Amino acid sequence: MLENQPVVLETRDLSKSFKGFTAVHNVNLQVRRNTIHALIGPNGAGKTTLFNLLTKFLIPSSGSTFFKGENITSSKPPDIARKGLVRSFQISAVFSGLTVLENVRIALQRKHKMDYQFWHSETILHTLNNEAYELLEHVDLARYAENKAAELPYGRKRALEIATTLALDPEVLLLDEPMAGMAQSDISRTAELIQKAAKNRTVLMVEHNLSVVAKISDVITVLRAGQVLDEGSYEHVSSNPLVLEAYMGKKHA
Repeated sequence: MLENQPVVLETRDLSKSFKGFTAVHNVNLQVRRNTIHALIGPNGAGKTTLFNLLTKFLIPSSGSTFFKGENITSSKPPDIARKGLVRSFQISAVFSGLTVLENVRIALQRKHKMDYQFWHSETILHTLNNEAYELLEHVDLARYAENKAAELPYGRKRALEIATTLALDPEVLLLDEPMAGMAQSDISRTAELIQKAAKNRTVLMVEHNLSVVAKISDVITVLRAGQVLDEGSYEHVSSNPLVLEAYMGKKHA
């Protein structure tokens, strides 16, 4: 039962205003361990602002954020990453000039506290290869290991970004529109990848593709005008007339 899972990420009355405009208003969110939790809502609902507040790229106007019971409201993005709260971005962020293997190896250097040592012998770096190949197998990229990242199709670049995020061994994986810009052929594959990545960890994602949300999410939080409109399973939120109104822009009987 989901209710038996402990809360790993929580907000309490979280708000953010920009010059008098309130983008997020008193949001109380609880993300439970070992779940896939989706944030959805129409354009302008406050999803991106809330995600940036959770990942510390924005500081709230009021309210608090807790990770495993610790108040992280004033923490910086690198600090929460070290605690196990790791984000991937809507726009693919990989080193295009490096190989797929080298991209994952750089992330592993950070995990193994080698990221501030810029010069390593090939012998030392090769000690990370087995771990890097395991991650690439996990995201179905092993056959591309020696390819430059720039050569990958867009959907495979997103898979590489997830691999580099997983290399940091996150406890909570935050995904910002993982399906954005993807061809239909890549969407199912990426949805399966997210489900694999979610084993033994928690995933919180902002996503517009409702068919994917319906298929893989355990819990869905619907935002409208910066506030929580509803929360629950897809069956629950999709039957709420207020949710339909928010998406369709008209009232339903």
